[in-house]
Amino acid sequence: MLPNSDLEELYQQVLLDHSRRPRNFGELTEADATEAGEKVVKVQGDNPSCGDEIVVSVKLADTGLKLADIKFTGQGCAISQASASLMTIKTKGRSRAEVEELIAAFHDLITKQTENPPDILGDLQLLQGVWRFPQRVKCATLAWRALEQALREGSAGVVTTEVEG
Repeated sequence: MLPNSDLEELYQQVLLDHSRRPRNFGELTEADATEAGEKVVKVQGDNPSCGDEIVVSVKLADTGLKLADIKFTGQGCAISQASASLMTIKTKGRSRAEVEELIAAFHDLITKQTENPPDILGDLQLLQGVWRFPQRVKCATLAWRALEQALREGSAGVVTTEVEG
């Protein structure tokens, strides 16, 4: 395990890197759903207390059982942008069950003091200290809540809604 100062420095570097150069930034459109059984679901999330705005676009395949692609757009604080970027990396190409497991594990990581976070979180563990700052929990979870809503709507066939922060 890294000493606290080294971990804090790594946290800062990863957070800044993902907020300045977010991965999977952009939109998916209906045209991206090219195969039978694919559809694109978009969910907008807003955090009025911080000014974060995120639109998560998810391409679901296998009649909603697989997250084939994911992108996001929006603006906000470094934590919201980095969390969304890391989320897209961890969830792209995974099954619905794996994504739901990641969502639950990330929620626990961000809202509780967790001694040994599950390995499935990987780099997301760097956001573990956010739980100490309740006003930042909404920033870190905004994109994740939008993804969760997209999965629910993917089952129901709804295309766009808003998620409040």
